[in-house]
Amino acid sequence: MSQLSFHSPVGDLTLSEEDGKIVSLDWGWSPLSEKTAFLWEVKQQVDAYFDGLNPEFTCPLKPHGTVFQKKVWQAMVSISYGETMTYGEIAAIASSHPRAVGTACGLNPIPIIIPCHRVMGKDGKLTGYSGGDGVITKKYLFELEKHTA
Repeated sequence: MSQLSFHSPVGDLTLSEEDGKIVSLDWGWSPLSEKTAFLWEVKQQVDAYFDGLNPEFTCPLKPHGTVFQKKVWQAMVSISYGETMTYGEIAAIASSHPRAVGTACGLNPIPIIIPCHRVMGKDGKLTGYSGGDGVITKKYLFELEKHTA
């Protein structure tokens, strides 16, 4: 597994890849960071996102999780930049319950690229976020997209 760490507006981030696919994006710095061509390309897409350029993440993903979690994460990938869905709307797609969707969101191994920050509570309420500084980070990402969409 290769990793690349870099600075971002929401703190230090580390991308990890296995077999040419992104498996995680974590907050923090890895002592094993190395600049591979693939990870550098993905970093450039993340940088473009933070620059408000509305990039389409084109990197192949391989998040580790259950069949249900992957179904929820796939539904999140379908949420367009600057748009949101509620936990209930995703639950309807996944034939599940909003709380189960919330748990899957919290276990998302590739936040930002799999945009769990675009999932809101009822009536557009900003609720939990497991990355960075929690809801403060979620609000930052939401506002970034709202102002550049």
